[in-house]
Amino acid sequence: MRSEPTTSTKLQLGHIRRAGINANRWYMIAKASDIRERPVGREIWRQPVVLFRNQHGELHALEDRCAHRLVRLSHGRVIDDKIECAYHGWQFSGAGRCVHVPHLAANTRMPNCRIRSFAVLEKHGFVWIFPGDPELSASVRPMAMDEWDDLDEIPSWVRLTTRAHFSYLIENFMDMYHGSLHAQYQVWTAEALKDVVEAENQVTATYQATTYYCVKNLSSILELFIPALRKLHGATLTVTYDYPNWKATLGDDFKLFCLIRPAHERLTEAYLIHYTSLAKFAGLQKAPPAVRRVVKRALSNIAKRLLAKLARQDVLMIEEEQEAFDSNPFREPTEINRTVRNVQQLICRQATGEHAVDPPCTIQDSTYRA
Repeated sequence: MRSEPTTSTKLQLGHIRRAGINANRWYMIAKASDIRERPVGREIWRQPVVLFRNQHGELHALEDRCAHRLVRLSHGRVIDDKIECAYHGWQFSGAGRCVHVPHLAANTRMPNCRIRSFAVLEKHGFVWIFPGDPELSASVRPMAMDEWDDLDEIPSWVRLTTRAHFSYLIENFMDMYHGSLHAQYQVWTAEALKDVVEAENQVTATYQATTYYCVKNLSSILELFIPALRKLHGATLTVTYDYPNWKATLGDDFKLFCLIRPAHERLTEAYLIHYTSLAKFAGLQKAPPAVRRVVKRALSNIAKRLLAKLARQDVLMIEEEQEAFDSNPFREPTEINRTVRNVQQLICRQATGEHAVDPPCTIQDSTYRA
């Protein structure tokens, strides 16, 4: 009979599901078009953040707590280049300094208080935040996604929310052996894991896949919607966990990104973004940029419904995994895809680094059975 694990071992077995984040990375926190006249509240690993634009459209990110009574600034409003608390009207600059208290008597000194500000930027259609040391933000780059601005690339996107630890989402995306779950919607089937390569901040898995996705001309696009026209062929499927985000390529035509925001231990939000390339349409290449921009706008988000269906199926499985862990965190899973182990090791390395926000993360070999 198998002996009951010790308390210390039990904690180690489940610690990957409590692992924190490396704060010194850029994280997607919102879609850029979501930040308009009103302040917007978000959360990045237990840290509430308020995002707002000043009168010139410049972005700011502050701790979403008024220094006065610690209520959410995101309930307030933006006045010129300041954000005003809805409770007592205290106003804060984009740097987090208190600059106005409406009920102070004339010539009274302002309270010596400020709230935390974060490095923030707008790139690739999204707002990115650096929750760690602001002085290090210039030495780290957000995930490259130049396709967003490329006139040849047509994006479709869906917002994904799952009440589970972010590690489950990454494992789901890196283990491509669940094609049967998406049989109605997915354009490929992973046949065999060919290689796994691990770097300091990355894990890349290469699968041999079968797909009917190959953009050559108009008829090849029709294959995506008319099953009778589909022709299967082999292709290389590459998936990469480029901490803290994910990307995939299938042959030359298919690109998929997932920009991930871990809100806390039991909430992960993300954007799943798919790109369809029009580079092989010679006639379109000769069109003026203004015409190509119109085509891109007209076709953008054409695959949103399909992405949403795929995301719902994955979220259901991920949340069931989390539910199983919460009901019995000491039950060991039987894992056969070595990619998952590499992913968990990467998450633990990042979570235990110099700028981690949580205690050490440990993986026990006994949780994996090849």
